[in-house]
Formats: sequence, structure tokens, C-alpha cells
Amino acid sequence: MQATAILRPASEGGYVAYNPETGSTTQGETVEEAIASLREAVELYLEEFPMDFPGVPIVTSFDIAA
Repeated sequence: MQATAILRPASEGGYVAYNPETGSTTQGETVEEAIASLREAVELYLEEFPMDFPGVPIVTSFDIAA
């Protein structure tokens, strides 16, 4: 099963990782740590609230006028 991980640099350093399917948010000093922490959080969430993930997630970015 594939889940979505959205990572952003944290203002205090490291990364914040977010999974939109479950609403789980974690952080880590490196991308790898942030994803590992998010994987654990999503797995724990799914133990309590099982769900299916339909299809492969598509994540993109776009520019906005600032």
C-alpha cells in the first residue's frame, strides 16, 4: 500500500512530514527520519482506523503570485 508524504523544511531545522490521507504529521532532522516517523504514525493510525488507499497518489506543486 502506498501513502502520501508531503515534506516541508521546518523553521527550527529538520523537516515536517504530513500524510493527507490520515492527517498524521511528524518531524525529523533529515528527510529519512521524517518519513520513518511518518510511516510509524500512519501505521499506528491504521491499526485503530483501518482504511483503503485507492490508487497511487499524485502530488505536484504550482506557483502562485505573491
